Amino acid sequence: MTSEVRAPSAALPGAPVELRRDVSIWGSFTWGYADVGADVYVALGLVMGAAHGATPLAFAAAGFVYILIGFAYTELASAYPVAGGGQYYTTRGLGDIWGLIAGAALLLDYTICISLFATASAGYINFFFPAIREFAIDIGPFQGINLIWAAESLFLIVLLMILNIRGIRESSLFNSLIGGLDMVLETIIIVFGFLFAWKPEMVVFQFKTEFPSTEQFFYAVSVAIISYVGLESVSQAAQETRRPATIIPRTSVSLICVVLLFAMAFPILALGVLPWQALAERESDPVAVLASAIPYIGFLAGHAAAVLGATIVLISANTGVMGASRLSYSMSESHLLSPWFSAVHPKFRTPVRAVVFFSVVAAAQVIFSFLTGPHAMDTMVNMYAFGATLAYFLSFIALIALRIKDPYTPRPYRMPFNIQFKGIYIPILGIVGAFATLAMMGVVLWTHALGRVAGPGWVLLWLAVYLWYRWKNRHPLFSNLPRDWEKEQIAILTSAEEFDLLEQYKHALAERNKKEAKHASQ
Repeated sequence: MTSEVRAPSAALPGAPVELRRDVSIWGSFTWGYADVGADVYVALGLVMGAAHGATPLAFAAAGFVYILIGFAYTELASAYPVAGGGQYYTTRGLGDIWGLIAGAALLLDYTICISLFATASAGYINFFFPAIREFAIDIGPFQGINLIWAAESLFLIVLLMILNIRGIRESSLFNSLIGGLDMVLETIIIVFGFLFAWKPEMVVFQFKTEFPSTEQFFYAVSVAIISYVGLESVSQAAQETRRPATIIPRTSVSLICVVLLFAMAFPILALGVLPWQALAERESDPVAVLASAIPYIGFLAGHAAAVLGATIVLISANTGVMGASRLSYSMSESHLLSPWFSAVHPKFRTPVRAVVFFSVVAAAQVIFSFLTGPHAMDTMVNMYAFGATLAYFLSFIALIALRIKDPYTPRPYRMPFNIQFKGIYIPILGIVGAFATLAMMGVVLWTHALGRVAGPGWVLLWLAVYLWYRWKNRHPLFSNLPRDWEKEQIAILTSAEEFDLLEQYKHALAERNKKEAKHASQ
């Protein structure tokens, strides 16, 4: 079997250029934190505007689903450490066409992640320039367009595109530095805020008297959960992570705890310091407004929060560029998309075409959103939720399917609470997660007017591209390409240098083959 294993490309002259494993444990953690840590900076004002006094409850409801998603992705990413995330697991567990649908849903989220967080980053920069923040102009039928803010957002997208072409190491270093600084500042704001400004009676008063309607509350929950894409980002970087089976479980579990702590602390603190309207009115820089209201440090913390807010959401946008490019690379390698997307730069070893293509798509989303008027960020969020909930739902189904179809792959981490049946571990929390994300997708279709049109429309567009590509290359349209998943798993573990897991896998396959041979001879 060993002779069949594909050696690392760098060792073979003339072999295709592949991605490089340059992401450390801290880098893997900050890839995820870049997305979910930025949630507070962007979602606080948006969720507050919908959930009012029930904002902490909305974050808690989203947090419950997030924990289930976190457990599922930790198991899948450590067992299958390749680029692709939910799309790869769905392809492997459910088949090609479902993998394409999951991939298309995630591509929608990653491109909006780029446009939304680049726009939010520019919004925090404009904390220092009120004239730019308030600028608006009418162009023909389009009213109240902030052209300067739109131009700033496009500039940041171009900057991130160049950075991601340059390399994963540089991109990861950028995330690591800013992520560390951000966690220190968020801790200072929370500690000083609860010690010197927080009034619990104010939280209770707003919860009792400012509770939203049912539709508004569920809309807020769907907005809060859509920012929890960080764990998907960790799985996208799995193919470039050193010793992924060891690092990813540590990274993901730590990330779940840290993010929940910050995500719950900020809305509870905010409602005890300011009325919800004060933050809802400033959806572009809510954390800076909150920090400015804290005694002793407010004169400095507000400005510091604006600076770090601008940078943390920028690294989240950076994660979006990485995620979209690695996902399309993986889909291309699996023959779900054209090989055009899997071209790797010969010097920097990054998927250069995919980086440029999806950066351009994100720029187009920025232009479209700003043309809708002064609430451009709300327009982006409206399109965002559908992709996340659909991809998460399919990933849960794939996890259950892989437990049944592929019990021999070693799982360094397994979701808690399982029932063993005929040698297979049935994941109880995986089934709960599938129902929870399916319900959340129903909420999104109910409450997001633009999302229920743009989301399915985007997926159908990529489905048409997929069918055209498969037809042109004489591949099966609705069935799967023949694949040797066992051979591929051996190559994956070899490339990741997870030799203990590789031996476990070979031993499990040998035992299975022995049993099958014995059964056949009887």
